[in-house]
Amino acid sequence: IAKAMPRYEPQLIMKIESITLREIHMPLVHFFETSFGRVYSRRILLVSVEADGVRGWGECVAGEDPYYSPEWTETAWPTIKHYLAPLLLQSELDSGRDCAARFARVRGHRMAKAALENAVWDAEARQKQLPLWKLLGGTRREIACGVSIGIQDTPEQLLQKIETELAAGYRRIKIKVKPGWDLNVLEKIRARWADIVLSVDANSAYTLDEVEHLRKFDAFNLLMIEQPLWNDEIYLHARLQKAIQTAICLDESILNARDADFALETGACRIINIKVGRVGGFSEAKKIHDVTVRHNVPVWCGGMLESGVGRGHNIALSTLENFRLPGDVSASKRYWKEDIIDPEVEVRADGMIAISDAPGTGYQVREELVRKFTVREETFRAGK
Repeated sequence: IAKAMPRYEPQLIMKIESITLREIHMPLVHFFETSFGRVYSRRILLVSVEADGVRGWGECVAGEDPYYSPEWTETAWPTIKHYLAPLLLQSELDSGRDCAARFARVRGHRMAKAALENAVWDAEARQKQLPLWKLLGGTRREIACGVSIGIQDTPEQLLQKIETELAAGYRRIKIKVKPGWDLNVLEKIRARWADIVLSVDANSAYTLDEVEHLRKFDAFNLLMIEQPLWNDEIYLHARLQKAIQTAICLDESILNARDADFALETGACRIINIKVGRVGGFSEAKKIHDVTVRHNVPVWCGGMLESGVGRGHNIALSTLENFRLPGDVSASKRYWKEDIIDPEVEVRADGMIAISDAPGTGYQVREELVRKFTVREETFRAGK
């Protein structure tokens, strides 16, 4: 009897036909302040790619200024226009994960790279009629949500915001801290809510000379202190972690899987925050995730004041198995009067987001609203 031949399924090849880059302006519902400063609105770069009749969307998380990272709006636009878009338009792709190799000759500029790569992943998922989370290898059908609250004008205003977010069901409260806005507000929070899951984010506001001050954070039973020291430092975080009981979470210091492995090998942190835009896209984010699995260290997904496009990508990433802690993927209405996706991201009363089985991110971009918010736009085509 003739042996049955294995079924051959041809690999889908993606041909990127055009790339459109847009800058949109979206006012925030409420200002957001960190140790870097205060913002009232966002300049957001959106990328859309056309491939074989489908359109995928990506978002560049670079800020308006080069404070969180060296990248900002005015570096991302020309980097995409002059370098990354031409590299993507020159060749066919098997999948979104091929983008990283295409972009390798361009050093750095991870946020610009992530915008394009993630758009290709979205297009691939839509082409294959798969949810993006399944294409990434996710397993969670719902994700737990925390919330990030910026520095406020008064401690009383902060307490009022925390009360609002707890009533909305969020499972973890994170507050931004800096010298002069830290122990005093933590005392007020714990006096009112002794048992809530609470963490703080310093955005590199402290130095190792302040270790005695940072040791006082241990009294507040925090889930973590995020990025207390320099943004490009791992070794000194390892020294600090040995000196304090509170778990350090690294954010800005982790740019790739090698950084994650080094940080965990040296004991620089006990938690890692993976931001898909910060690390260059889904491919590297998955590698970092896999490193943390090997080290048995939990991760969570941080936010960058994204529109619904980037928020949908964060939701998909958060379905991977080791995203064991509530992330910053909160509801659209916390930030925008009107988000650019349909449906908007909603958080259930129990602090969870249900995962959609629709192709791509599960959210449709409201292109008429994108056009309304657009202040500049440019399209690049293959062969031109």
